[in-house]
Amino acid sequence: MSNHPISGLMETTMQKIREMVDVNTVVGEQIICPDGTVIIPVSKVAYGFASGGSDFPTKMEGKELFGGGSGAGVTITPLGFLSVKSGEVKLVPVEEKINGPVDRAIASVPEIIDKISTIFKKDKKDKKDKKDEDDAE
Repeated sequence: MSNHPISGLMETTMQKIREMVDVNTVVGEQIICPDGTVIIPVSKVAYGFASGGSDFPTKMEGKELFGGGSGAGVTITPLGFLSVKSGEVKLVPVEEKINGPVDRAIASVPEIIDKISTIFKKDKKDKKDKKDEDDAE
């Protein structure tokens, strides 16, 4: 049974998958920057594999007919980069995933704080300028 044609189909398909996807696909080769920072790309790999076939009856003696096929699909999604500098490791995501209104609100907090700070700074400056004008009179 080990010499059955379906074994050859499966073996060939799996070999091609191994050629496309290896450990360097998931965790890429490091990139060393001039300042000593090491950047390592990280990806997610998903693949699917299917094969099948059937023996067909024949009227010829000693002759077996077989029909089959196999296929595979691979998806590689970049997730981010590991950044190593001065012994500190950070994960820098490729994209931020903002799914719902709560995530959007949380993501906008730094921008809101900056706007409020600007308003307060402007208000303090206006009060100081007005006080200086009053003192000059």
